[in-house]
Amino acid sequence: MPFDPDAVTTVTFDSYSTLVDVDTAENALADRVAEPTPVSRLWRARSLEYTFVANHVDAYQPFYEMNRDALEYALAAHGVDLSPEERDEILAVYHELDVFDDVRDAMERLDRAGYDLYVLSNGNPEMLESMIEHAGIRDLVEDAISADEIQTFKPAAELYRHAAARTGTPIEGIAHLTAAWFDVQGAIHAGMQGVWVDRKGDPWEPFGDGPDRTVATIHEFAEALGA
Repeated sequence: MPFDPDAVTTVTFDSYSTLVDVDTAENALADRVAEPTPVSRLWRARSLEYTFVANHVDAYQPFYEMNRDALEYALAAHGVDLSPEERDEILAVYHELDVFDDVRDAMERLDRAGYDLYVLSNGNPEMLESMIEHAGIRDLVEDAISADEIQTFKPAAELYRHAAARTGTPIEGIAHLTAAWFDVQGAIHAGMQGVWVDRKGDPWEPFGDGPDRTVATIHEFAEALGA
């Protein structure tokens, strides 16, 4: 459906790749792996694939543990043998990923304009707590809504509907901002307005519905709302 800015009262933000840059996780591999880029990409891809499968085979575990399993697989697939302690040190980078430059200022604009702001993420509560603290947005965010609360990952409709209930907002009054195509489609399917944050200028997926709105930055979204 066309994006309806007048209907929006609440904004939910995905965390990883939307507020903080998961590509910087590669930095934690650089001193330990000869070719960190392919390991990092496989690590991220597998962690998401595990969440998709978990939704269908009743194999939920907190996202940090999904991330741990995915890292172990990515290292093994590239013939890298690291100790459990070294793997833990790499995993810890998820508590201090680089924050995108527009995040604080754009969220301040939305907050001043009267919108309620939430984080809606696959991340477990401990991950989201550290992410919000590291990003410096604690004073702007009403709350963090985690998949852990209902033990169901994106893009399952149940998680977006749970978020609507948690925020006390009719689901059509929520705009969900995310850099992940499947998260856009999940939000739209559940009844939210799905906004794709396309920071890299990537093409949209030919599969499924397109986003209700595409923006390059969160500032561009704020402008669309007149904030």
